[in-house]
Parts: sequence; structure tokens; C-alpha cells
Amino acid sequence: MNTRALLLGGISALLLGGTMVGCAANGGSLASAGDRSGVAAAKGAATNAGKAQTALARRDGGAAIGYAEGAVALMPQSAEYRMLLGQSYLQGGRFASASQAFADTLALSPTSGKAALNLALSQVATGDWQAARQTLATQAAIIPALDRGLALSLAGDTAGGIALLTEVARSPETNVKVRQNLALSFALAGRWQEARVVAAADMAPGDVDARLEQWALFAQPAAASDQVASLLGVRAAADSGQPVALALNPARVAPGVPAQAMASADPVEAVDAGRVEVASAPAAGFSKVTFGPRQEVVQALPAMMLRPAGGAIKLAAASAPAAAYPVKPQGPGSWYVQLGAFESAGVAKDAWGRASRRFAVLAGHSPNGMAFKAKGEDFYRLSVGGFSRSAADSMCRQYRAKGGACFVRQGAGDMMAQWLRKPGVQMASR
Repeated sequence: MNTRALLLGGISALLLGGTMVGCAANGGSLASAGDRSGVAAAKGAATNAGKAQTALARRDGGAAIGYAEGAVALMPQSAEYRMLLGQSYLQGGRFASASQAFADTLALSPTSGKAALNLALSQVATGDWQAARQTLATQAAIIPALDRGLALSLAGDTAGGIALLTEVARSPETNVKVRQNLALSFALAGRWQEARVVAAADMAPGDVDARLEQWALFAQPAAASDQVASLLGVRAAADSGQPVALALNPARVAPGVPAQAMASADPVEAVDAGRVEVASAPAAGFSKVTFGPRQEVVQALPAMMLRPAGGAIKLAAASAPAAAYPVKPQGPGSWYVQLGAFESAGVAKDAWGRASRRFAVLAGHSPNGMAFKAKGEDFYRLSVGGFSRSAADSMCRQYRAKGGACFVRQGAGDMMAQWLRKPGVQMASR
């Protein structure tokens, strides 16, 4: 079985499968049975839709987009044509436009699981991980657990994705796609031994090492769009959003790519003393999706996975948590730079990983965290600190200058991040 099939399982079938050719109007734009202009619009839209389908089949995303936009322009209330438009944007690698198109599709067809899943994955690809998790939560009833589990992991909630896929894997509905999506979710969480065990259930022993090497590269994307683009076999493209004239509700469309909150670490929810505020800043360099040729991706394993000469891959002994993020010397102080407030420590850990890879200003600093409740909901703060006020202000300015979102506050019980602590050890940060 090839890489893409094992990586994505059921999601790939939902994303581009089932597009419609010459589908009927979904109400709205056809004035009446005797209205010639309405009939002409319907015929023109169907012709454009058929051409878009043909272009998708030959992987000509640019042509498909043009024809699909033409179909939607003629019949803007057709959910089928909106879906086709979103799929065309995906193949052309335009994730921001795809997100808008699938949101419109879902507004017209609220029970479309395909539109909901596509919307969540498009949001992941644009770096809006929090919005993706919200979509997956609100549309849970119409997105199959197989797909929702992996999508959750891609959106930064690996704990939630693993829990959901484990439940399905233990049920009578389990199959190879479920198990491989679970194995990939373990890999995204850095739980390599479990990823190996689950992957080996459906693969020849000699193929497992190669699969883990591919996942090791996949788990360390350079840009927000990399993982979704890799799963779909597409290249991300520059995208300022779909034409405003095609918007289902033009009043809600702002020019340009929708703002993202922490370029590499999740939309930032700034929390102070129980008050939750959402701070957002534009994320740069994100991209697109398109289904392309299936291909293997191979690279050396990360440091945590070592291959002795002539031997099989073994997991290196885990180092002390603090060693994973060496602490940069900093003067004593009570000021912190808050990077966000997330649904759980697991989501905050994923956010820190994304942020620390992108923002050089975080190099050498250890993350701090603290669980708390706000308006009856659980959150986990993510911060770096122990600074003087001037040092904290300087770091936050540098972070924002690179596209991040943050704010400065005094300490409020911040401790070493939960994932860095040894079992049973409680340490307060400066």
C-alpha cells in the first residue's frame, strides 16, 4: 500500500471523491420554469461544472478553478457547485479560498460531512488550528470518527485524536485505515513505540522502518500547509481568498487571507485572571492543497530514533524533560510573555512545538504552563517568563514582529510546562 493511502486513510476519499457533474440547481438562482435567463444560467453552470470535473480528472487545478468559479457565479445557491469550487481550490493548492468555499457549502448544506471535513482540513492548512478544532467539535455528528480522529491530530489535539481512533480501533468497525490513522496520530504525538506497534499490525516488518522514517519527516513541517498538502499530494500556492463576488454572504468577507492567531502555534487566546480574550495576528507563508501523484517521502529519523549500524531501528532512551528545552539564562523577574490559552496541556504542547520551530526568539527558553478555569471551561496557559518588565516587553515585540500574537503580564502561578515535568515532580518557574 502506498504512502498516501496509509497516511490519510478515509480522509482522502472524502476530500475529492464524489464531485458532481452537471448537477441540478439547489434552488435560489433559477427564477422560474419559464424564465429563459434562468434556464440559460442553469445550463451554463452545468456546462462549466462538467468542464471543471474534467479538469480535476486530469489534475489541471487552474482550469478547474476557472470553470468552477463560473458555475458558482451563475448559480450561487447551489451547494453542489460550491463543493466543486472548494475541491478545485484544493487541487490548485489554494487553502484559504477552499476554506471559504467549504464554509459556504456547509451553510447551504448543513448535513454535508464532506464539506465539514474539508473545511476543517483547509483551516489546518492555513494555520488556523483552533478554528479547525472548533469545526470538528461542532460538526462531530456528521464527520466519521475515522476521519475526525486524524483531523483532530493534524489540528494539534493529538490526545483527542488518539482517544477517538483507539475507541474505533477496538470496535467491530476497525480496519486498516483506522489503525494506520491511529499509528500516524501516535507519531504526531511523538509516541514512536506505540506508532511502531500499531503500524506493524498491517505491514510487513521490513516496511515498518521506512514508514516511520516518512512519518518522522511528516511530523516536523516547515509551514502550516505542509502536512495537509503532503497528505493530498499537492503543492501550496499563494492565495488571497476567493473572489468577493462569489461570496455567499459578501458582508462577512474581509479582503485577503483570514487572520490567523499564532503563526505557528495556534490562534492565541490571551487569558489574564480568568478573563479570556482572543488576540490574532496574520500568519504568513501558509499555503494550499491538491491531490497529486502518490509518492514516498523519506528522510533520516529524528534524534529520538536511532538505527545502529546493520540493525533495526530502536527507540533511544528518553532524556530528562528539562534537557529537551535548555533554559536560556535570564534575570530573575516576575513578568511573563503569554503565547496563548489552549483547551488542554496536550494542545498547548503541540502549539509550543510549532511556535518554537518558527520563532527564533523562543530559542533556548523553556515553556511554562498553568491549568485554570474561565467561564466554566478548562484552559491551559502557555508562556515564557521570569523576566524583568523591559525584557518581557522586548521579547513580545520581537515575537509580534514575526507574525505571532502575545501579551505581557505578571506571574500568576506559572510552572514548568506539564509535559516537561518528571512524574510526581512539581516545580514552580521563576
